[in-house]
Amino acid sequence: MSISMYRLTVPMFQRGLASLKTYLEKAEAYAKEKNIDPAILVAARLAPDMLPLSGQYQRASDTAKFALARLTATDAPKFEDNETTFDDLRERLAKTDAYLAGFSTQALEGAETRQITLPGKSGIVLPGDEYIATFALPNFYFHVATAHAILRSQGAPIGKRDYLG
Repeated sequence: MSISMYRLTVPMFQRGLASLKTYLEKAEAYAKEKNIDPAILVAARLAPDMLPLSGQYQRASDTAKFALARLTATDAPKFEDNETTFDDLRERLAKTDAYLAGFSTQALEGAETRQITLPGKSGIVLPGDEYIATFALPNFYFHVATAHAILRSQGAPIGKRDYLG
């Protein structure tokens, strides 16, 4: 029996968004406890050439919403990428989750064969199921894991259980 495109996408993305929300809660409590300006954590990076924490949240959000839009040939909501606070990032997660919640199993029927052109990769076209398995989910979880790593590198008390949900 095959797994549906809905099950491969919406719940998977929602689970990752829930982990990102948990990270924010723990990072905010850590900042208060240690008297750290939250802006320092939101702007923290693993390396100078990598996106900051806020950018990891933005890219995870974008990956989830654009994947569903591509699979259903619909338009995703546009967000400004101007989040600078924990509350801003929470709001972005909430808007992304609300968008994902609007998709039904029926909306994704047949999406496994829809031809998806990879963003930024000229000429590479994949069927929807390969797009999700080899591009969208790995990209999404890269940003979730990188957000985790940034906060851990800053001393925030998050761990594997927070990542796994």
